[in-house]
Amino acid sequence: MTSVSHTVGDSHPGLPNPGRCAVMGVLNVTPDSFSDGGRYVVVDDAIAHAHRMWHRGADLIDVGGESTRPGASRVDASTEIERVLPVIRALAEDGVAMSVDTTRAAVAAAALEAGAQVINDVSGGLADPGMARVAAESDVPWVLMHWRGHSKDMNALATYDDVVGEVRDELSARVDAALAAGVRPEAIVLDPGLGFAKRAEHDWALLGRLDVLLALGFPVLVGASRKRFLGRLLAGADGEPRQASGREDATAAVSTLAAAAGAWGVRVHEVGASLDAVSVAAAWQGGAQTHGGAHA
Repeated sequence: MTSVSHTVGDSHPGLPNPGRCAVMGVLNVTPDSFSDGGRYVVVDDAIAHAHRMWHRGADLIDVGGESTRPGASRVDASTEIERVLPVIRALAEDGVAMSVDTTRAAVAAAALEAGAQVINDVSGGLADPGMARVAAESDVPWVLMHWRGHSKDMNALATYDDVVGEVRDELSARVDAALAAGVRPEAIVLDPGLGFAKRAEHDWALLGRLDVLLALGFPVLVGASRKRFLGRLLAGADGEPRQASGREDATAAVSTLAAAAGAWGVRVHEVGASLDAVSVAAAWQGGAQTHGGAHA
């Protein structure tokens, strides 16, 4: 485990700090993402959707050009760049804060040059050894997600004796590698990687013990939006998982609980519901603190 002393209060100035749990709006510029693939492959449609999320109050728009759903096939770097750069350039001109959702150093570097401000790497730097150099030299926040392999392989890698402890230790190793590459500790954000080489019971265990990841001393991002484990929880009488479009209330519930647990941010498809959810969590915590102070 990493021995670096760090507190969330020292987070990078490029990381949104809205005074509540941050809300990252998902913008998939892909034809095959699991819940909204194909909806925003046209540049104008993607830009319009980003503006809707931004004006609703999203703190960051997460632009991705390659699907990471289970079983998805990879695209080459040039295709990924062609998908995301026109959108990022246009949104940067409009003052929209963005992260780029990519595992490739070349894509991240191009996106940062075009106006993105955060790297969201679902591989935690494992997919491309060059990503650490890009993050260090650019000095931007870097989200390190827990990852064990690409989409086609990850279901077979969902084997754990102690999922919370193993995810903690594997993320700690990614932190150590990032620091060794010159990334500042305040630039690092951790993500437990719900649904990535995880079964439903693993996802719930990680959500129930976010305190273990928070104890590492870095901001934590939770990405539960519309994921399979929620569909299975909400399965009908026939046992069929609820479709992605029917998982928004459950997503907002996770956002509330993640915010109350101390997560820095949540990554969601429907910004409005989760903004309301994290605002409730902030008010609830504030009320509890005020009440406690009154009787101290």
